[in-house]
Amino acid sequence: MVLTSTAVAVTLATIAAQPAFAADKKVLLKVPVAFSTNLPSLGSPILKVADNLDLISNKNVRMKIYEPGKLVAPFEILESVSAGKVNAGFTLAGYWAGKIPASPIFSSVPFGPEASEYLAWIYYGNGLNLYQEMYDQAGYNVHVIPCGITPPETSGWFAKPIEKPEDLQGLRMRFFGLGGKVMEKLGVSTSLLPGSEIFPALEKGAIDATEFSIPAVDKNIGFHKIVKYNYFPGWHQQATLAELLINKDEWNGMSENQQAQINQVCKASVTDSLAQGEAEQFKVMQENVEKRGVVIKQWSPEMLSAFKTAWDEVVMEETARDPFFAKVWTDLSEFRQGYSLWGDNAFLPR
Repeated sequence: MVLTSTAVAVTLATIAAQPAFAADKKVLLKVPVAFSTNLPSLGSPILKVADNLDLISNKNVRMKIYEPGKLVAPFEILESVSAGKVNAGFTLAGYWAGKIPASPIFSSVPFGPEASEYLAWIYYGNGLNLYQEMYDQAGYNVHVIPCGITPPETSGWFAKPIEKPEDLQGLRMRFFGLGGKVMEKLGVSTSLLPGSEIFPALEKGAIDATEFSIPAVDKNIGFHKIVKYNYFPGWHQQATLAELLINKDEWNGMSENQQAQINQVCKASVTDSLAQGEAEQFKVMQENVEKRGVVIKQWSPEMLSAFKTAWDEVVMEETARDPFFAKVWTDLSEFRQGYSLWGDNAFLPR
């Protein structure tokens, strides 16, 4: 058989590439997660990430997933990954607000961008660079990769209607991120509980109300069994970004090929989790009303105005308190100001 010069070149290139691929050391990422993997669009995406990495890497990069608390407690994931106790973790940056004031900006922003605008800033603005800089500056030995996103959350579950700001005063409520600081200004006593602890706290009366996630996730946890008033819109979390943290020494020890595989699988996870989240909510909301006795409520203009006024105060305080928060907030605000020319003109009004 006679090979053409082109065929010879292709064959040689293929042969030359094979040893380099084969030389990559096998990687096993042990990944504790902050959310149960039975929670759609929130905890479940990491299972697909693991399966897809198996396929595209030919099992050269693998993940072993640990449910919340099985290997590392949800609020200890960052410290554990940084110290090398585990080499990866799947969680939300907003859980580190007590250590890094700017971290909630990389999970969700009250009155902030929806998913498309948020991802535009993350991937094509300065968002991702600032995200990594945040961990570097704070002294954490981690590499961060966005690896999932959920659509708008419900604004909370309450035992009785909330008609005016005064109705919030004295409530004990589980609340996440910067939105919690807003609620505190309106007289709410907030606590940040991991997902597995919220239902028992409601059941025992340790808290009066809660927010957590999208309707399909909240249904699986069962909030509707205790509190029936479900409020919208989720002004505090119009989009919620999930992160894959990898120990930086582990990350730097991977080949470029392996790093690219993880990056691309996580980008696929962002797309898939958003699509799943958007597809599943309306059916759950309908069943909540028809089968579970849930009352869907919309915040009044008065309430949304109260939330927004309190949020503006929180932003002023946080930017004055922390220089890096101010840096990130300024960058995001400038991006959003520019984006508004497109966003205000391109989309149909709802």
